[in-house]
Amino acid sequence: MKIALDKDGVALKELKKPAFAAALLLAAFFFGRGVAYVNFEETAGASVASDGVIMSAENWGLGFGAEGSQPTGNATTDKLQEYDAHYVGDSSEKVIYLTFDAGYENGNTAPILDALKKHNVSATFFVVGHYLESAPDLVKRMVEEGHSVGNHTYHHLDMSAIASKESFQKEMDDVASLFKEITGEELTMYYRPPQGKYSTENLKMAKELGYHTFFWSLAYVDWYQDKQPSKEEAFDKLVGRIHPGAIVLLHSTSQTNGEIMDELLTKWEEMGYTFRTLEDFVK
Repeated sequence: MKIALDKDGVALKELKKPAFAAALLLAAFFFGRGVAYVNFEETAGASVASDGVIMSAENWGLGFGAEGSQPTGNATTDKLQEYDAHYVGDSSEKVIYLTFDAGYENGNTAPILDALKKHNVSATFFVVGHYLESAPDLVKRMVEEGHSVGNHTYHHLDMSAIASKESFQKEMDDVASLFKEITGEELTMYYRPPQGKYSTENLKMAKELGYHTFFWSLAYVDWYQDKQPSKEEAFDKLVGRIHPGAIVLLHSTSQTNGEIMDELLTKWEEMGYTFRTLEDFVK
């Protein structure tokens, strides 16, 4: 069966509860498709008000300065923290927080996990409902090898278009319930907004449900299956733009990421970086 994918590489197919899923996927088509992560690398954080207030529906975006320095985001670190939201860590420590968005499985998660295990690095995988349904053994492996599994929502919708807290919570709860059914463990209460789409109300809802929201301070265009970046292109972005306190977003669907992960981790280590988990942000 051929599975249609959105621009984040997430499967667009009906999952559980077909009628509900179909309606949500239709909403995703009108509100979310074609937005995705298209501009997150080069977007200058120009939508932040002078007092750091987050404007209403936004695409998460970054503005980059000198090599090795932290980028600016759509909202200030202090403002995000009011909603238990984060995008970057301490600028004085050469630390990396490694995260992966997992929308579906195509054979590249295993080599990524192999490299993480070799380097004794714990990461966070943000999963959607389709991933849980189709790759439960890999989800179990993530847990067994000490990784955290976070919530990327069940249907990977533009959550900023959902005004109802009940609908928002259902997207979150369905992931948590299926994760527990598969692993016997509670889902880690970390949330990553699909497509990088968010609003102040979304952040409030996530906080009220007990979640910490995690954006990112470094990512690159790695999700197009028919246009994977070369090793050189990947290293140019991921080595050239690495910075202290980086929350790195990669996609586990990327063949390039699977092929370079061991060498990439080695390079970052040679540059003096160490790795920590997102638990540092929630202490």
